[in-house]
Formats: sequence, C-alpha cells, structure tokens
Amino acid sequence: MSEFWILCWEFFKTGLFAVGGGLATIPFLKEISVKYGWFTLEKLTTMIAVSESTPGPIGINMATYVGYETFGIPGAIGATLSLVAPSVIVICIIARMLDQFRNSSIVQGIFTGLRPAVVGFILAAVLSIFQIALFQIPVYQSTHNIADLFNWKAVILFVFLFALSRYKKDLHPVFLILAAAVSGIVFGF
Repeated sequence: MSEFWILCWEFFKTGLFAVGGGLATIPFLKEISVKYGWFTLEKLTTMIAVSESTPGPIGINMATYVGYETFGIPGAIGATLSLVAPSVIVICIIARMLDQFRNSSIVQGIFTGLRPAVVGFILAAVLSIFQIALFQIPVYQSTHNIADLFNWKAVILFVFLFALSRYKKDLHPVFLILAAAVSGIVFGF
C-alpha cells in the first residue's frame, strides 16, 4: 500500500474513533508521528497552534495540514476527506435510527459510557500539548538542571494569558490568540 493510502487509512481510523471532536484527534496524530515519522512532535505542536488559530474545526484543519505537509494538495484533500467520511456515514446511520431507539436503555448506556471516554481523550490531548509547549524535556535530560526543564517564556505567556482569560471573561478568544502570536514574534519563541 502506498504511503498516500496509508495516510488516508490512518485519518479514516482517526475520524472513526476520535470521539469528542477535534482535540480527540491529537493522540491519534501523535501516534501517526511516531509510527510513520511524517512529522515531529514539535511540528505537531505548530500544526495544533495553526489549526486552532485558523477558522474551522480543529480536527479538519489538522487533517488538512498534516496531509498537505506530507503529500501536498492531494494529501490535504485525501486526509481531510478520510477524516470526515466516517462521521458522515455514522451520522447518516444514527439519524436514520435514532428516532426508533431514542428511549432505549442500551442507547442511553452507550452515550453515558462515551461521555467520560471523551473527557479522557480530550484531557490526554491537553496534557500532551501542555508538555510539548511548556516543557523542554530533551534539554533537561541532557543537562539535568531543573531550570532547563521549563520553556520559561512559554510558561510566563501561558500564565499571563490564562490569568487574563479568567479575569476578563468577556475578552474574546481572538484577542488572546493575537496576543500570543505577537508575543511569539516579539519575544522570539
């Protein structure tokens, strides 16, 4: 099987099993990175930042970005369609059958079981991003200096923007994204 079709298959599986939305695709993308080496984990962090700050669903943005990075425009189209296809299929099936089974205890049990799984997927993705963005584990492993463990500029920016978002709850996320982008340029992240 050519690598292009492997890319499509991996994104089809991701679309089928990444229950909970775009952030739930991140563990799958991390696995793809390790398994195929098409991109590094550091590059994945950049892809996440770009996908989060561009219009549209993050999962689709990530598929398009990864596909483009690996196989150009055909890869972008293939990865995006492969990610979306399972959702379209499943939604069509569910929409057709949901009215019949809406009050079923089995269906209610499935949804009740999926909720904590979705939270777990999203939490795993957040922790992974947190680790990549704020820590410098390879640097720390080479120096064993605790001060080298943290990417101090990123930690300070994170704390500042987090506090700002909690203090000014009516502040639109676009302003936080722009502030992060400008900080990255000015302070040379």
